[in-house]
Amino acid sequence: MNKSNNKSSQLNFIPPLTLGVGHYLPRLIILGLAVHLILPQLASLEQSLKVIESMAIWAVVLAIAAQLFSYFGSGYQLHSIIAIVHQRISVKWGVIITLAAASIGLVAGGVLGNTAATYRWVRKKGVSVEGAGLAGTLPLILNNITLIFITAIGLVYLLFRRQLSSSQTIIFILILMLLLIFIGVIIWGVRHRLQLTSLAIRMTGWWAGIKKRPYISTDTEDTMGRLFKAWDALSDGGWQRPLFGAGANIGFDMLTLYFIFIAAGYQVGPGVLLAGYGMPLLLGKMAFLIPGGVGIVEGTMAALYTGLGVPDPVVVVVILIYRLLSFWLPSLFGFPLAAYLQR
Repeated sequence: MNKSNNKSSQLNFIPPLTLGVGHYLPRLIILGLAVHLILPQLASLEQSLKVIESMAIWAVVLAIAAQLFSYFGSGYQLHSIIAIVHQRISVKWGVIITLAAASIGLVAGGVLGNTAATYRWVRKKGVSVEGAGLAGTLPLILNNITLIFITAIGLVYLLFRRQLSSSQTIIFILILMLLLIFIGVIIWGVRHRLQLTSLAIRMTGWWAGIKKRPYISTDTEDTMGRLFKAWDALSDGGWQRPLFGAGANIGFDMLTLYFIFIAAGYQVGPGVLLAGYGMPLLLGKMAFLIPGGVGIVEGTMAALYTGLGVPDPVVVVVILIYRLLSFWLPSLFGFPLAAYLQR
C-alpha cells in the first residue's frame, strides 16, 4: 500500500459508531459511576444534599448558558479556521461537528479519532483538503496552548499562596518545568522539522511496540506534516480569530465552573478558580488510556480545591455538576449527532 493510500485511509476511516459505542460505552458508564461513588466520600451525604437543596437556581441557569456559549466558541473556532483558506462553514455546523467528533474520540482513537472525524465531516461540507486538515489539527493546538497558559498561571498562584506541603511544591514545580520544556520542544521543532518528525516516529513506534500493535511510520509523517501546515497557517497571521474561539471555549467553560460555585453558595476568587481548573483538565488530556480523563479530572480538581480551603460538601457538588454539564451531557448529545453526520 503506498503513502497516498495510507493517508487517505487514515483520514477517512471512522470506526463504525455502533461497534465503538457498544464496546466502550459500558466502560465509560462504569468509570462515571465509580467517580460518583468515590467523590462523595470527601464529605457526608447529608451535607452534600443540603448544598444541593440550597443551590441558587438562577446561578445554575447561568452555568448552563455559559456552557452553551463555550461550545459556540468551539463552533466559531472551526468557522474561523475554515475562513483561513477562504471557504466557509457556519458556526452551527462547527458546534455540531465539534460535539460529534469529541464523542467519537471517546470511543475510538482518542485525539486521532477526534481529528479524523472532524476532517471527514468538514470535507463532507465541501471544504478543501487543506481546510479540513487545519480544522482537524488547529483546535487541538490552540486549545492546549490556552489550557497550558491557564495551568501555568494556576501553578504560580499555588506556589505564591504557600499553602502547599514541600512534596506538593516539588511536584508542582516539576509540572511547571515540564510545561516549559513542552513549549520549548515546540519552538525547537518548528525550526528543526525533520529532527522532530524523526523523534515522533521513534516515540510512536516505541509506543506501538509496547501495545503490540502494527506500526506504519508514514502515518506519523502525515500527522506531523499536518501539524506543520497548521503552524504555518498560524504564523501567516491567521491565528487571531481561531485563538479567540479557543479562548471563548475555555473561558466560558471556566465561567460554568464559577457559576456552579456561586450556586452552591461559595464565593470563589479568580486565583483559586484558575488554580483548581487548568491542571486537572490538562492531566485529563494527558491520560490517553482513560477516555475524557474520567476520574483523573475529578480527583485532581477535588484535591486542589479542598487544599485551597473550599469546604468538602461544596467541592463534591460543584465538581459533579460541572462534569455533568461540561463532559457527560455533551458526550451523550454527541453520539446521536455523530450518527446523523455518518449518514
